[in-house]
Amino acid sequence: MSVDAATSVEVGQLAPDFSLVNQYGQQVTLSQFRGAKNVVVMFYPAAFTGICTSELCTLRDRTPELEGDDTVVLGVSCDRVPSLKIFATQEGIDYSLLSDFWPHGAVAQEYGVFLPEAGGKATRATFVIDREGVVRWAIINGPGEPRDPGDYRAALADLP
Repeated sequence: MSVDAATSVEVGQLAPDFSLVNQYGQQVTLSQFRGAKNVVVMFYPAAFTGICTSELCTLRDRTPELEGDDTVVLGVSCDRVPSLKIFATQEGIDYSLLSDFWPHGAVAQEYGVFLPEAGGKATRATFVIDREGVVRWAIINGPGEPRDPGDYRAALADLP
């Protein structure tokens, strides 16, 4: 399973806008943060799985050092909203987990991180987007390759 890096969103490029529903049933639009907050957009394959749970809970524990007046964290998967709500409640996650379920994986496809051959899910990819909507840092890993959340903090520290 692999992602074609040539089709992925690149650093320096304007991040594609999207609007998805979070685990609370609220519509969240990337451009709503433009001019106000940096955004960490973290794609992950599926809730309730080992590596994803570990990564999402680590972000939960580190949210105070990542989120604040100038940054928001958004998790994105192809899971349905009810699954995300149960998962977030069970794991105590209060940052937005967004459902890219329908049209299935449309946002993951737009970002170049969709894996149709893996049952139609996103791979592990993170994009740090500045207040102007420009991608300033990105990492794309395979589904079984965990990310280091310390990298997000470092990427955010480099933003003006």
